[in-house]
Amino acid sequence: MAVKRLGIIMNGVTGRMGMNQHLIRSIVAIRNQGGVVLSNGDKVMPDPILIGRNAEKIAALAKANNIERYGTDLDAALKNKDDTVFFDAGTTQMRPTLLAQAIRAGKHVYCEKPIATNLNEAVEIARLAEKSGIKHGAVQDKLFLPGLRKLDMLRRSGFFGKMLSVRIEFGYWVFEGDLQPIQRPSWNYRSEDGGGIILDMVCHWRYVLDNIFGEVQSVSCLGATHIPTRWDEANKAYEATADDAAYATFELKGHQGEKVIAQVNMSWTTRVNREDLVTFHVDGTHGSAVAGLTSCKAQSRVNTPRPVWNPDVKQSMNFYDQWQEVPDTQIYDNGFKIQWEHFIRHIAENEPYRWTLPEGAKGVQLVESALQSWKERRWIDVPPLKI
Repeated sequence: MAVKRLGIIMNGVTGRMGMNQHLIRSIVAIRNQGGVVLSNGDKVMPDPILIGRNAEKIAALAKANNIERYGTDLDAALKNKDDTVFFDAGTTQMRPTLLAQAIRAGKHVYCEKPIATNLNEAVEIARLAEKSGIKHGAVQDKLFLPGLRKLDMLRRSGFFGKMLSVRIEFGYWVFEGDLQPIQRPSWNYRSEDGGGIILDMVCHWRYVLDNIFGEVQSVSCLGATHIPTRWDEANKAYEATADDAAYATFELKGHQGEKVIAQVNMSWTTRVNREDLVTFHVDGTHGSAVAGLTSCKAQSRVNTPRPVWNPDVKQSMNFYDQWQEVPDTQIYDNGFKIQWEHFIRHIAENEPYRWTLPEGAKGVQLVESALQSWKERRWIDVPPLKI
């Protein structure tokens, strides 16, 4: 058994997502388990170099995770031929430029979503990657959540029969910053800095809807900035210019050609009264299911109860008890780590890989369609995206 080194330039991993999910729970976890196993039994060991603008932060992060290589000079890192992969989890506004720079340096690229703030840049960088012949990927982590994997298993088994509708409820209350410390960066609420829940979340809904429920055909979306004033990291009040909530309806073409309606509420201004921070409720002719991040409950056609509408009598049914838990039949690893392992195998042995930059561009396409719908107050068709 041989162990092969894979040099990875990791940019922008001092932020919450880059540090926790991509560095600590993915790359560090892969290193601790001895690498990624290939089909022939060989292993690939990631050897990251951490790159960031703040020298002290990047040095502390490297030391805390036993990583020897770090620095602030991205140009120098890209010139190192021993490091063949570039990963970016920095700001969305800078991402297309950084990806183009890495691609022109001959690096394989992998990045967080959105891959750009607008469709023109997203298509341009996807085309550059395709023409360059390098391997490329965009994070689509929610496809690897245990709850969604169980939902997908139900769909593939035919459990739903003809799928009718999907309802996604996502969000929680993000503190304004005056009474309690903020738990999300302040730039998330400034459109001039790339903020906004539509840009942040509709990219996710695109790949979730396309892959599990049906290909997106059209969208109607209404955004809102419910909280006009927030307080930043320095406890200074600022005007919130980005949408902090959105309410969307999507028309999908299901996997069997049927029309599926998806309703999605996404909000950073809602208090949670559901089983998880995100829930996916799917209804079909033969059964229904509700999934969160990890769990999934189902109710089949033959087990569907007969509720009685009577506003004069207190409800006696406990509707939650009428659903059956879909069991854990395997160990579910971290979703970000699973996709990293797929991408590493894609590089090392050309394992088929479909979560590419063109797929990431589709997410940006749906973002622009949702924003256009909000602006023009009408349904927007979403045509196939040509790269």
